[in-house]
Amino acid sequence: MSKKSLSWMATGALACGLFLSAAGIAPAEVTRTQSGNLTMENVPEVPAALANRMQQYLSTRSATVCGWLPGQRGMLMYTRFGDTTQLHEIARPGAYRKQITFFSEPVHDAVINPNPQRHDAIILKDIGGNENYQLFHFDRDTGISKLISNGQARFGSVVWSPDGSRIAYVSTQRNGSDWDVWIADPLHPESAKMVYQSAGYWSVMDWSKDNNKLLLHEYVSIVNAKLFLLDLSSGKLTRLGCAPDSKEVFAVNEAKFSAEGDRVFFTSNRNDQFNKLYVQNLRSQHIDALSTKINWDVEGLTVSRDGSHLAFAVNAGGVSEVYLLDLLEGNKAYHQVRILPRGVVTGMAFDPNSEHLAVSINSSTSPGDIYSVDVDGENMRRWTFSEVGGLDPRKFVEPTLISYDTFDKVGGAPRRIPAFLYMPKDLPAGQRVPVVINIHGGPESQYQPYFSSLTQYLVSELGIAVLAPNVRGSSGYGSDYVQLDNGYLRQDSVKDIGALLDWIKAQPNLNEDRVAVMGGSYGGFMTLASLCMYNDRLSAGVDNVGISNFVTFLKNTKDYRRDVRRAEYGDERDPKMNKFLSDIAPSNNAHKITKPLFVVQGANDPRVPLSEAEQIVREVRQNGGDVWYMVASDEGHGFRKKVNRDHYLQSVVMFLQKHLLDE
Repeated sequence: MSKKSLSWMATGALACGLFLSAAGIAPAEVTRTQSGNLTMENVPEVPAALANRMQQYLSTRSATVCGWLPGQRGMLMYTRFGDTTQLHEIARPGAYRKQITFFSEPVHDAVINPNPQRHDAIILKDIGGNENYQLFHFDRDTGISKLISNGQARFGSVVWSPDGSRIAYVSTQRNGSDWDVWIADPLHPESAKMVYQSAGYWSVMDWSKDNNKLLLHEYVSIVNAKLFLLDLSSGKLTRLGCAPDSKEVFAVNEAKFSAEGDRVFFTSNRNDQFNKLYVQNLRSQHIDALSTKINWDVEGLTVSRDGSHLAFAVNAGGVSEVYLLDLLEGNKAYHQVRILPRGVVTGMAFDPNSEHLAVSINSSTSPGDIYSVDVDGENMRRWTFSEVGGLDPRKFVEPTLISYDTFDKVGGAPRRIPAFLYMPKDLPAGQRVPVVINIHGGPESQYQPYFSSLTQYLVSELGIAVLAPNVRGSSGYGSDYVQLDNGYLRQDSVKDIGALLDWIKAQPNLNEDRVAVMGGSYGGFMTLASLCMYNDRLSAGVDNVGISNFVTFLKNTKDYRRDVRRAEYGDERDPKMNKFLSDIAPSNNAHKITKPLFVVQGANDPRVPLSEAEQIVREVRQNGGDVWYMVASDEGHGFRKKVNRDHYLQSVVMFLQKHLLDE
């Protein structure tokens, strides 16, 4: 791998923007190197042997369904054959995957025109990970794409009209913070017209068959999100999911019109801890619960074009279950599709003839493939066979779902925290292995057993156990659980990591003296906070695009995200909350971190800005701490380009080898 040392002058404006000098540290103590678009401090060169061995793990691919092509011509799918994820066509199960987009940036989303006479789609992509997603009209026959948005604001949630003549979408172009609803003819983008001026975070969910109504979604927080019906003729906005004038607070998450447009199916936690499936009759306004017997979150929802079937996915403790509901047999005639592989559903779509359902499934031992089942759920076909770098997938490790007692009680008994444990195979009796605690972001997210090249390499090649906890505040375990870390309760989630360290100590095959913690985004904050609170019990930490101070984070995150994040973390404009957030900030407690730290950041991150990484690096170094620092000039909230991601993961392995395995 080619690298060259950089002087401070040679880095020019890039270095001035990326790195702040550490007071009291001699320049010689910080070694700066460059590799492509990666600028690094104190990150050693990756040994060729390590890079070569990891290459197979880093060469795995995944496939995700985008949608079916009109006229039974196959599917569009997302996969990566070069450096970035692009659109591909696949004509039939097991067929050649034909790449049809060749952008230097990854395709974020694509929405296929439902009109069988039109061979076009709308593509969303950004530049360098800045998440200012732009709309491109893409002609599948010619391969030509044309920018139809303004190139500056953020655009999203594109939905085609049923006749394929127009698109509805949201945009922040009016003021940079509010998500207004627009409609345009993509062949004549100058026709764009705002149809609803919002205040807050809105999205478009569906368009009615009569082309005259939209389903709109307003997100306030994970437990407060509303569903509305917008009449395009009158401009009237009506709340759904409850009485139109109701002040009830609950969350609606997904919604679709019935084929006739007289009913709306939606998922919600109304009257329940979990998101259930409901249907509302738009004439009578009657609401009926459909999935009352399933005590997990319904997370996915799609309706066949002819209205005969509905498919939904359920998150059962982190693993997906797929159900088919026969709408012709009655709203509650659903059954589980048991012939699909076990894993996490990443996409679902009915074919144009309403005969088959495509399902994308990712698992701990499979990077992700596309399957189809008939609407009876009795026959399955596998469409893609994604490569795993020539490795034997039978040697991949599946996690065990465990739970452990934490510091507080619920119902008089210790609260239990779920976690997924990946253990090396064939351990000799009495051997105690090092541990990496991997904490998810969100925070209202959930660790689910997706395929991870890094996890499989650590466990299979290095003999390191990986523990992925779903600490309080994680989704998937009910409305009460997801709110247990809000505002002034923030440090309680960090205490859950302390309880996990206690659990590790009690295990005969885990080494409590060699434990590292790592995470991205909010998981990066948890990494830093854990190092502050449990420094003496940890060996090292990896912070990827993490929050180091909620006050500065809320000040500098993008305008369109600020109020949504305040609902979770607290309002820093309140003096009392400001003091609390400042008191717990890792950047203000950096003197407590004496263990090695690896900080990774995208320079264009709109969510957790570069300044969050800079200040924790500066503060830890000012206290004499050992910090590796890596910044990608062409990435945002996480690394999406293979060349950058490969180098990052190789460096993480090198860092963990040094601090968990080397004597």
